[in-house]
Amino acid sequence: MFKDMMKIYPKGLIAVLFLVSCTGCGIYSFSPGGKSSIKTIAVTQFENKTIEYGLSSRMTDLVIDAFISDGNLKIVSQSEADATLVGVMTNYERKPYTYDESDVVSQYVVKIVFDITLQGENEKELWRERFYSEGIYSAEEQTEDDGQALAAEKLVIDIINRTTKSW
Repeated sequence: MFKDMMKIYPKGLIAVLFLVSCTGCGIYSFSPGGKSSIKTIAVTQFENKTIEYGLSSRMTDLVIDAFISDGNLKIVSQSEADATLVGVMTNYERKPYTYDESDVVSQYVVKIVFDITLQGENEKELWRERFYSEGIYSAEEQTEDDGQALAAEKLVIDIINRTTKSW
């Protein structure tokens, strides 16, 4: 069959078809860098609409650190940025999660909700999304701060992925 094909199609044509079929693979990238005009980002201080003091500031710092580690977008001042990330912590709660056989709390859950908006030039909304996360921690071995850290870690990953990987 191959010999018959070689008679019908010249070797040059087969080579060209092979090369053309391979070129699509060479330019494909899993990195969003080539898909967006956004190369720089500013992260504003996240607003806190809850009674939980300090967590929104820690979240701001964690998100900035995550963008730096990720490397897809460069952190710059708001006046120099292609886009600005704006966040509002809208809900925070800590509740018992599980009880032992004596009805004593053995685990707590910390739930955090942030409304995040990515704005482009002239504060044009590029996307807006509500992010929810929870952190479960042991009542005996850990503190509420540990639960907050677990929830914050998940939130940061979701925010970074939404901002950089969904273009």
